[in-house]
Amino acid sequence: MSEILQRDHRSIRGVIKYTSKKPERLDQERGREYFMINVHGDGKRTIIAHSEIDDRPSVMRDATYSVDADWYPLDCFVRLTVNDRFMGTGWFRFGPDFAECETFTALEGRVRQRMQTNGRLRTFQNHAIACDAWHMRLFDRSKGPGVQGIDEVLLCSPDHRGATGPMLFRIGMGIEYVGEEAIEIAAGKFDALHFRMVAAPGLPQEHPPYDVWCTNDDDYVLLKAGAGGYMQTHYELVELHHDDTGAPGDLA
Repeated sequence: MSEILQRDHRSIRGVIKYTSKKPERLDQERGREYFMINVHGDGKRTIIAHSEIDDRPSVMRDATYSVDADWYPLDCFVRLTVNDRFMGTGWFRFGPDFAECETFTALEGRVRQRMQTNGRLRTFQNHAIACDAWHMRLFDRSKGPGVQGIDEVLLCSPDHRGATGPMLFRIGMGIEYVGEEAIEIAAGKFDALHFRMVAAPGLPQEHPPYDVWCTNDDDYVLLKAGAGGYMQTHYELVELHHDDTGAPGDLA
């Protein structure tokens, strides 16, 4: 039997709980996200993420996003529902010096885009919370704490909930490395890396500071995150599974 079976990848599965930190809604659940990351034998990885935001108008998003062994984006599929109605669906592809997409949306109809990029695109934001931690790998920790800028980030939507499009939109990003921390969350105890997004130039509305904690390893699994300002939102990993046991477990 072993001669006909092949399993060269490993899988990470998890659930992220969305809650509000506004005083009138303190710790009220406002959404959730289910994700699975498959890391292949050649180092490429794909995340499949289903996200739900219950705040009116509700948002539901399904995204499948792949990167190569060096974390450069390869392609992404996004399907979006807003207010329980179809908003749009799109496919994105990333080349050596360009990004392109084919989408169909309820507002714009059929859309084809192609953007030149400054070499290979380094990171893409599909609005899955689990992928927020993937941007943090671009921070060069050998330079110590401080703020570093990412000149070019492409999004599938400039809306802070990702509730438009999907279509290509370009911004920048400023990331601060806060340091290593030992944290305890619903999914367990972890050795974490703490980052903070301090700027996102190019967005239509200024984004408040956004803290992100991820695993202190090569997977950058999101553990918790939170935004202040007008958002006052919190995200926390409440379940984590690995393909070796199929049961929740700590990474620390």
